[in-house]
Amino acid sequence: MTQQAYDEVIDTPPGEEGYERGLGSRQIQMIAIGGAIGTGLFLGAGTAISKAGPSLILSYAVAGVVIFAIMRALGELLTYRPVSGSFAEYAREFLGPFAGYVTGWTYWLFWVVTGMAETTAAAVYVKYWAPGIPQWASALTFLVVLYCANLISVKLFGEIEFWFSMVKVTAIIGMILIGIGVLTLGFGSPAAETASVTHLWQDGGYFPEGIGATVMTLQIVMFAYLGVELVGVTAGESEDPARTLPRAINTLPWRIALFYVGALVIILSLVPWTEFSPGVSPFVEAFGRVGIPAAAGIVNFVVLTAALSSCNSGMYSTGRMLRDLALRGQAPNGFTALNRRRTPAVAITVSTVLMGAGVVLNYVVPARAFEYITSVATVCGLWTWAVILVCQIRYRAAWRSGRLPAPGFKAPGGSWTSWAALAFLVAVVVLIALDEGSRISLYVFPVWALFLVAGYQVLKRRNPAAVLAAGAPAGPEPQVRAESGS
Repeated sequence: MTQQAYDEVIDTPPGEEGYERGLGSRQIQMIAIGGAIGTGLFLGAGTAISKAGPSLILSYAVAGVVIFAIMRALGELLTYRPVSGSFAEYAREFLGPFAGYVTGWTYWLFWVVTGMAETTAAAVYVKYWAPGIPQWASALTFLVVLYCANLISVKLFGEIEFWFSMVKVTAIIGMILIGIGVLTLGFGSPAAETASVTHLWQDGGYFPEGIGATVMTLQIVMFAYLGVELVGVTAGESEDPARTLPRAINTLPWRIALFYVGALVIILSLVPWTEFSPGVSPFVEAFGRVGIPAAAGIVNFVVLTAALSSCNSGMYSTGRMLRDLALRGQAPNGFTALNRRRTPAVAITVSTVLMGAGVVLNYVVPARAFEYITSVATVCGLWTWAVILVCQIRYRAAWRSGRLPAPGFKAPGGSWTSWAALAFLVAVVVLIALDEGSRISLYVFPVWALFLVAGYQVLKRRNPAAVLAAGAPAGPEPQVRAESGS
């Protein structure tokens, strides 16, 4: 790719990347909501409750504040320059070409391995109703259906994601309303005699396992929020990003308060924390205690939609990120192709094939080897969040020095909030290193880093223009480009 070709890409005004701006406010809002509700809440919370008790509520609240700080930092960058390859684009501009290269490929890898895991998980959930269906057949069916939907149009992707999110939201709100009814009116439920908010402090106190145990759950809690930044990838295809994206980000606090904190308060009031077990969904336990006979089936269906939602989001984001890398000459040029419906068909196809390979790997290699692959996703997510924060700090410095225009959606606390969030992410990495079960992700990521460094060196030799054109920290020249594209 020549420097002139790169300039043409950079100077293209928002909305002219070739994509269809087919995501409306309703869909963006639900994508933002769905990104904050995943299998980490429906399944993973059981393990965290058994480790920390009611104090897990505090962990989710604290982590939620940090996530909001990250998303407001992203909001500043999105209103400054709403592009589809947002994280990689900002890294190129504010941190340099290598950072953009690493961020683009790392976020792509994050969703590929997440798609591998979630497709396999969805096939396992189907066995609850149809144990006779081979796992590979269910996984393949899900992949093909979601793949076709992503190729047809971004509007169909948005609509599918809207209804997946609606299922998750409805389930949690229903659980909360039923729980409130049992706690206040009894509702003729078997749980009414023992349900009480005193369970939050009665069984060993609010910190029954000590404050240290509560702190250690922060790593589990942060992983439950992975994917919340997906709304940033939709910037290039949102009908009105300047209006819809800030609105979606600003609703994040109440979403966290309701779907995480609120749901856990109700669940832990219905059932004492000592009765939850690792690996068992707290929603199944609470629904069952209330006396709903189909509790396990309901939660299984909700978790199935959560897994499919994650896989759907993975196909969407990997296609856009891979095409963005190709546009910069950092991936094969064939990935730049759009089909007649203006979706990155080739990039989506390659990413989907790799997700499907995960299903095969799950059969032909030991479970431990597959765990090594999927564990990369956790550190990839932390890397992306850290890049967002550092880019916002650099952008603020450029804005204050007059080199870039002021943001239209300023983050509260400015750079100080981002520095605090960065410190929190560093603390989470330390917690990962201290925990034997999750430490594996820190072993796997350096291997990925070596691949990236080697690939970058090859790229520098074969296509130096692509590296030089990849962007640079904000300065006078980027200011001209930003203004011409606004």
